[in-house]
Amino acid sequence: MEYIESPENYVKTSDRKALFLAGGITNCPNWQSGIVNLLKNSDIAILNPRRKNFPIDNPDASKGQIKWEFEHLRKADIILFWFPKESICPIALYELGAWCMTGTPLFIGVEKQYERRIDIEEQTALVRPDIKIVYSLYDLPSQVMDYLQRA
Repeated sequence: MEYIESPENYVKTSDRKALFLAGGITNCPNWQSGIVNLLKNSDIAILNPRRKNFPIDNPDASKGQIKWEFEHLRKADIILFWFPKESICPIALYELGAWCMTGTPLFIGVEKQYERRIDIEEQTALVRPDIKIVYSLYDLPSQVMDYLQRA
């Protein structure tokens, strides 16, 4: 596994697929570390927007983070979304809507108690009925691995 964390730049150097971890960062648990741990033995590049140390006092940090996410979503071959119950995740909802309109392989997980779960289920079913939404964070890595074996 290759691991890239914002603000580090990812440059593709092999046929290895790149997976972007999209979903909540602010006001929610560090779910990304669980995904990284579960995929640590896979031949994949993980693009993680969640920084260990975000410079919250730097007014340019948010702009840089938004740009990094924009660029690295486009570098990804696969996008994994997780919607935890602790946050609405407005940016992730925006990104999900945008990426559902493409042919990019998406994997979506929603915590059962997530406030907008039904919206995600219904909107996704209308636009991308091929996507099987899961309700456990730990089901997402197996979906990714199954995809990689078929790709």
